[in-house]
Amino acid sequence: MSAPNVFLLPDLGEGLTEAELVNWLVSVGDEIRVDQPIAEVETAKSMVEVPSPYAGTVAILHGEPGQTLDVGKPLISVTPAGTAGAPTVPLSDKNAALTADAAATAYREEEKAGSGNVLIGYGTPGGHGQARRNRPRKPLAAPISTSPASTGPTPGKPGAVSSPLVRRMARDHGVDLRSITGTGAAGLITRRDVEAALSAPCTRTGPDTAENPQAPATSMATANQTAGGTDVDARTGLRIAARTPVKGVRKAVAANMSRSRTEIPEATVWVDVDATALVELRASMKKRNPDNTPGLLAFIARFVTSGLKRYPQLNTRFQTAQDAGESEMKEIIGFDGINLGFAAQTDRGLVVPSIRNADTLSARELDAEIRRLSKVAREGKATPAELGSGTFTLNNYGVFGVDGSAAIINYPEAAILGVGRIIDRPWVVAGEIAVRKIVELTLVFDHRVCDGGTAGGFLRHVADAIENPASALADL
Repeated sequence: MSAPNVFLLPDLGEGLTEAELVNWLVSVGDEIRVDQPIAEVETAKSMVEVPSPYAGTVAILHGEPGQTLDVGKPLISVTPAGTAGAPTVPLSDKNAALTADAAATAYREEEKAGSGNVLIGYGTPGGHGQARRNRPRKPLAAPISTSPASTGPTPGKPGAVSSPLVRRMARDHGVDLRSITGTGAAGLITRRDVEAALSAPCTRTGPDTAENPQAPATSMATANQTAGGTDVDARTGLRIAARTPVKGVRKAVAANMSRSRTEIPEATVWVDVDATALVELRASMKKRNPDNTPGLLAFIARFVTSGLKRYPQLNTRFQTAQDAGESEMKEIIGFDGINLGFAAQTDRGLVVPSIRNADTLSARELDAEIRRLSKVAREGKATPAELGSGTFTLNNYGVFGVDGSAAIINYPEAAILGVGRIIDRPWVVAGEIAVRKIVELTLVFDHRVCDGGTAGGFLRHVADAIENPASALADL
């Protein structure tokens, strides 16, 4: 009998070390073909389907929906097609476990050397990308039995759940779907079933026990258990209402923001701008061509790219590298072109898709790209290249009804421009008070790449273009 082929979770994009298993697309015993999607996984950058490199019969599913898997660890075992007596139970003997672990180790060594062994063709960094985690890897958990004698759930089939909304709701609130009996048709677990489980005791699991069922209960949190079994926080004395694991996009955002604040000596400058002329210009254009008029953000994006051409120091990256003599060398990396990122709020969290070569696009073309990238980002379909290639970020937090914010630079970029809401305010025009459309622009920049004069010059360039859009657009 041939041993199953063990497919290790591949690198899903440069610098990523783990992914959350969202949903299995196959079951144990299924016949699959090469390149058939076998699972949906969510990385810090996007939701992707993972194709199988093997054809044959699914023997083992290494993991359950909601579990975080490390790159280079087993994802699925496939018995080659035509092999008699294909096993339907996990391999539990010591030699098989050692083989899988050795294969994972070899994969990691290959990846560190920059082998290019990735899923979607972005290549591995070869030691120049994001550093891998230094903490010890968790031991490979024993796979769940799928033998006929097992009374547990089938791996990857925690219950009769067809709605991604229900699965996400359960994950976000720490509800184990295997403990729920569905009330829908054919035992389907519905949103109402999950809500009922949330109000019942003992339905949630902390992040430690979700990843390691053998972990002691005391490792879950600093909370105490009252006599009635209620989880109480030791510091505040309040009952703990929920535990939300930090993972996926939220985990990536937290790490990126922490690194930005830790490493970048940032400074902030801001200015109030009279945007009345820009608002009136767009309104007149919309009357003439209601279906093809760029949004205000597209016009501002056009002014930003113009400003970055004049002040290229803000379109850079501060980098520490090792020279040939292995001594530390600091340098500022400049770019031939502008990839303009813009902050987009999605159900998965805040992401920053970027418009490649934005300096070559008109306001209409920028508007089209903003709409396209916003759509794919909301759907979780933006590629790693679209989410990780920006050189400068534009953040329109005015859509949330706020006037200003000291934003955090999107590491490793050098600056971010924030745009507040446009509101009616009293403004002095030709010596008289008038009601004007006012917007606050806030620039946060890395003080290592430039001084205040450069930052102020860039901000004033964008502000002047907003106040005199007709002449600015004529010169672009």
